[in-house]
Amino acid sequence: MPHSSDSSDSSSFSQSPPPSKQDPSDDMRKVQRREKNRIAAQKSRLRQTQKADTLHLESEDLERQNAALRREIKQLTEEMKHFTSMLSSHEPLCSILTSPPPPPEVLYATHSFHQPHISSPRFQH
Repeated sequence: MPHSSDSSDSSSFSQSPPPSKQDPSDDMRKVQRREKNRIAAQKSRLRQTQKADTLHLESEDLERQNAALRREIKQLTEEMKHFTSMLSSHEPLCSILTSPPPPPEVLYATHSFHQPHISSPRFQH
C-alpha cells in the first residue's frame, strides 16, 4: 500500500504558517497590563467593601435613632393622655371657664410697655 496520503498530510502541515514569535516587549506590556488590572480590581473590591461597611454602620445608626424616636413618641403620648385626663377632671371645677371673659383693657391695664427715654451724653449730639 502506498503512503501517498501520508505525504499529502505532511504537505498540509508545511503549508500552515509557522507560529509567530511575539516581541518580548509585547509580553512585558501584557504582564504590566495584567498587574495593573489586578491592582485596579483589588482597589475596586476594597472600595465596595468600605462602602458596604459604611452603609451598614449608617443603617445601624438610623435604627437606633428610629428606636429612640419611637420611645419619645410613646412617652409624649402617655404624657398627653395624662394631661388630657387632668384637664378633663379640672374643667367641671374651673371658675375661669364658667365665668365670662374680662374686657381686654382689664387684662392689659397692669402692664406698662412704655420705657422712659434714655438720656445719656453719649447719645446726644
